[in-house]
Amino acid sequence: MRNKRWMKIGAGIVTALLIINIVASFYFYNLAIARNVKEFLQGNADLEVSAEAMNVFLEGDWRTWVRGQSFEQWEMTSYDGLKLQGYFLEAKKPTDKTVVFTHGYLGRGSDMGLYGQYYYEQLGYNIFFTDMRGHGKSEGDYIGFGWHDRLDVIDWLDILMNKRGNEMQFVLHGLSMGAATVLMASGEELPKNVKAIVADSPYTSVYDMFAYQMKRMYHLPAIPILPTTSIVTKMKAGYSLTQASALDQVKKAKAPILYIHGNADTFVPTNMTQLLYENTKSEKESITIDGAGHGEGFVLDKEKYVRALEQFLKKYIN
Repeated sequence: MRNKRWMKIGAGIVTALLIINIVASFYFYNLAIARNVKEFLQGNADLEVSAEAMNVFLEGDWRTWVRGQSFEQWEMTSYDGLKLQGYFLEAKKPTDKTVVFTHGYLGRGSDMGLYGQYYYEQLGYNIFFTDMRGHGKSEGDYIGFGWHDRLDVIDWLDILMNKRGNEMQFVLHGLSMGAATVLMASGEELPKNVKAIVADSPYTSVYDMFAYQMKRMYHLPAIPILPTTSIVTKMKAGYSLTQASALDQVKKAKAPILYIHGNADTFVPTNMTQLLYENTKSEKESITIDGAGHGEGFVLDKEKYVRALEQFLKKYIN
């Protein structure tokens, strides 16, 4: 009798833990992946930025510059039926050089205007922004963290070539989630027109990123919650957290990649870029911006950033 009672108690505990795990998994899916207001990021110490960077991000003249440009608004239907929005700005002088930007988590295409202004004014590029699925004016009830978005980028490249000519030379430039996106795209069969990729503050995989943040923000281990969250994500968004791996993709990359990361980044740790760099199959370069937090490199040491960027692009863009 006593053994049966303990078996019932044990079964009850296991059942309760399974229920808690499932509930937690749906909670974390809704928290991070479902398209909604992300209040959990408010007050996150890892996202605190310097006063200098904050001033540029919020009030920099690049915002006025973006508003003053006559972007062509384009629409694309994704392979899975979503209406996605893109924005094209032709260079002042005719050129085949075009940069395709991918923005960060909870952002929108125009947020990359900070970099777009430089490419446009100083380098003479055509520029293209896109609102990634689940962001801005694009459809989508979940955030892809780069995985489905990698295919969207390739579809946008096809549209750009159809509209502007097959002679275009492309640079893919992404920030944070956008950096992971272009790295995930690097492992696909990209058009030969993609001459260079710039990844600023990328993560290795969605699973790695979530595991890191769960420990920092909630003091929770990855197992068992993340594997179950991955199953929920596969059911609701069509990808698993381990499947969405920039690390696996760069092992197949052919286009040259420039990695940029701040060594004071605690939101996406700098060692993720180091691991990506070490595993990249294609030609590669990497720079570290001293004292820069997440995505701050261009603001805090613009001279180092653009010097490395220009030297890199000159090697691969005619």
